Amino acid sequence: MKLNIKYIFTAAVLALSMTGCSDEWVDTKPNGEPTTAFFWKSEDDVNKAVAAMYVPMSYESTWGRNLFWMQNASDDVVTGRVRAESDNIKNFNITGRESSIAGCWTDLYFMMNKANQVIAGIPASSGVSEEVKNRALGEAYFIRAFSHFWIAYSWGHKDQGVPFDGPESAEYGTRIPPQLPSVMDNYAQIVSDLQKAADLLPLFSAYGSADQGRAHKAAAWGYLVKTYAYMAQYDATKWALIPDLCDKIKTEGGRALITGQGSAKENYQAVFTVANNWGPEYIWSVNSGIQGGSIFPGVSLENKGWGIFNGWGYFQPTEELYDAYEATDPRREVTILKFGDKFTYFGVERSYYSTNSLSGFQIRKYMEPYSYGSDENPGTNLMINQNGDGPSTRLNLPLMRYAEILLFKAEALIQQGKNTEAAAPLNEIRARVGLAPIQNPTMATLKHERRVELACEWTDRLADLKRWGDYDQINAPLHGRIHTNKTDPASAYEVKVIWPARNFSASKLAWPINPDEVSRSNGAYKQTPGW
Repeated sequence: MKLNIKYIFTAAVLALSMTGCSDEWVDTKPNGEPTTAFFWKSEDDVNKAVAAMYVPMSYESTWGRNLFWMQNASDDVVTGRVRAESDNIKNFNITGRESSIAGCWTDLYFMMNKANQVIAGIPASSGVSEEVKNRALGEAYFIRAFSHFWIAYSWGHKDQGVPFDGPESAEYGTRIPPQLPSVMDNYAQIVSDLQKAADLLPLFSAYGSADQGRAHKAAAWGYLVKTYAYMAQYDATKWALIPDLCDKIKTEGGRALITGQGSAKENYQAVFTVANNWGPEYIWSVNSGIQGGSIFPGVSLENKGWGIFNGWGYFQPTEELYDAYEATDPRREVTILKFGDKFTYFGVERSYYSTNSLSGFQIRKYMEPYSYGSDENPGTNLMINQNGDGPSTRLNLPLMRYAEILLFKAEALIQQGKNTEAAAPLNEIRARVGLAPIQNPTMATLKHERRVELACEWTDRLADLKRWGDYDQINAPLHGRIHTNKTDPASAYEVKVIWPARNFSASKLAWPINPDEVSRSNGAYKQTPGW
């Protein structure tokens, strides 16, 4: 039986009601015990349990918005509108109790728990084909690894890991999930889960339209690449594992850059269109629609949307990011709106201005859904949720795409001293947007290319700066364009400091755990080093 992933929300509500689980991170404990007596009896039961794993993908607390508050602490974006809690996160002036960071932890563990329930329940299921069982297990191992990865790199430290437990342990369900000694132990578990997932999952090409959005082999391989890259900051031997895996994503996984669109700019712009939600560059994203999905496109839209739609006005690019692009790089115009730039909004061409933007810029990448319809009748735009309080769109939010795989391959080769070989993957990315090739790339080249290719995406610029040790860039003051008339697209501006220098140090490489979680553990958990 196929489960249409586009309607997982309804199915998941049923699954949640049947399992009786609460939305608490410590719900990693329930391992399927309440459900084994009556739940795992049919293929429909399995599909409902699998669907429940995906639901947290679209929570505001996760990839809807809040996980980006931690990425907002990089040098590429600023908060935008005044929001004290988020400003404190950007300034590393927090306790961990802040809802915008504590809620991420809670719901990522909730997601992991849903995967654990499937891993525990599948062996006991009856009336289910081996094909369905294997795919469900593959999806569960992927979702457990995926949620675990975000927890590990966000809160895990080399000298102290994050809690993890699973039904493979004889003590599972009888103890508080143990805090692992090092984040490297968490990464090792993630690697193990991703390898199992890749063995069990089909290729994306095997899915029909009803199953698009399910985990697949290339997604498991992609996050395996990323996990190895994050491990490599502590163990350089992991770089050697990456290039062949990247090639497999291309040759076996069928992933490739989007090209052939008529111009260099159109090649890049096509990546961020509804038509290419499932295009060749897709590896993993938040499946979105007008009734649910990531609200990030609306969150990063002009506050109140020039009186036509309720944008939220957060996450605005900095002058530093704008200046990082080469003058002829078309990716800059696709990524960033500046005063005077032309764009189509509800069917009408406009010139950009902002009464809201702290920096004078706006993220442009996710604006395609707002180009449709009529400004006189916004309800004619069928690409967006008409409820501006939940501004999801039909554009899936990309979390990993093939360009990032090419960048990891190049980085791995450079880190191994194979700079000449690294030119091929880097130049494949540059050729797509009409830029001249680089013959002997260095880490500086890689850092530049990774920044401008993936700017304002969920690939985490802050984590890059941390793993590279580029703390000076985190701490540097950030600039924006202060226009004399914020309602005039042609108004003059001055470049000024919009965010003062900060005081990040290597002692705070990971985010603080909510102290209440530490207290509730009765001494089992320790706070993140440095906090």
